[in-house]
Amino acid sequence: MIVAAGASERFGGDKMFARLGGEPVVLRTLRAFQECRVISEIILVTRTEDMERAASLAQDAGITKLTQVTRGGETRVESVLSGLFAVSKKANVIAVHDGARPLVTQDIIRDAIRGAERYNAAAPAVPVKGTIKQAKGGVVVSTPDREELFEAQTPQVFAAELIRGAIELAVKKGQAPTDDCRAVENIGVTVHLTRGSYENIKITTPEDMIIARAILKSRAARRQNPEPREEITAE
Repeated sequence: MIVAAGASERFGGDKMFARLGGEPVVLRTLRAFQECRVISEIILVTRTEDMERAASLAQDAGITKLTQVTRGGETRVESVLSGLFAVSKKANVIAVHDGARPLVTQDIIRDAIRGAERYNAAAPAVPVKGTIKQAKGGVVVSTPDREELFEAQTPQVFAAELIRGAIELAVKKGQAPTDDCRAVENIGVTVHLTRGSYENIKITTPEDMIIARAILKSRAARRQNPEPREEITAE
């Protein structure tokens, strides 16, 4: 499930259709899952006004695994619930991905799926780089140990019945978790972290597009001159 129903307020325009490397952001995201062999179907959750445009774009680009474009809600959790209604009942695990993360790789997707198949809930993550301060009223109250802090990414992957139950409960209780892992954490389920990448960025502001274009350029250069590369793993 690709969730692309946000208002893009911080971007200053519709980031899902902004051009990245010659094609819309959302198409790059769709293509990543289209090309992943372990993905059997794709559900796209988007704003009402974008549904027809997104469906046409996917069809023209040959995104054959896209089975439904569905309407999102006012909040992320409501959008995810809408998407869950469209997912096939035959699904064993469900991957929920941010539409604004177009640079996700096949390895990240597969690792998260394997993690969910083994542990029921898994998400890619990377260690935080900076020092984090917890503050109230502009005053620091604590400095968490950086060695224990990770930045969660997507796709976040879950056993199908687990995520359905967790999201339905979150909506019923009026909760608004900032990511889907929080919904299952709220019912006492442990989430396993898998390998993420600092390149798997979420496009939120115009500056992120500059970074994304630089990553694409770097990847193109690496393909021409491949070198051994250290992977970043969250365990």
